[in-house]
Amino acid sequence: MANIKSSSKRVLLSRKAAVSNKAAKSLIKTNVKKFDAAATGGDRETAESAFRTAVKTVDRAASRGVIHKNKAARRKSALAKKLNAM
Repeated sequence: MANIKSSSKRVLLSRKAAVSNKAAKSLIKTNVKKFDAAATGGDRETAESAFRTAVKTVDRAASRGVIHKNKAARRKSALAKKLNAM
């Protein structure tokens, strides 16, 4: 355990941030999987709404610093490519 008070506070803050980041990443994965399921199902309207939701969550995570902005752009590009291939 940390000897200095400020470092023990940082441990608590980093744990709190890790939980938040894990939840955000999990939400991204869930929304991307929903989009993939809709895209493979062939239903364009459901795929488009799932696409919008997935892109929104990816953008939100990138703006909060959970994932890097280039990773977000790469994810969105792959999703758009899959949607346009339908």
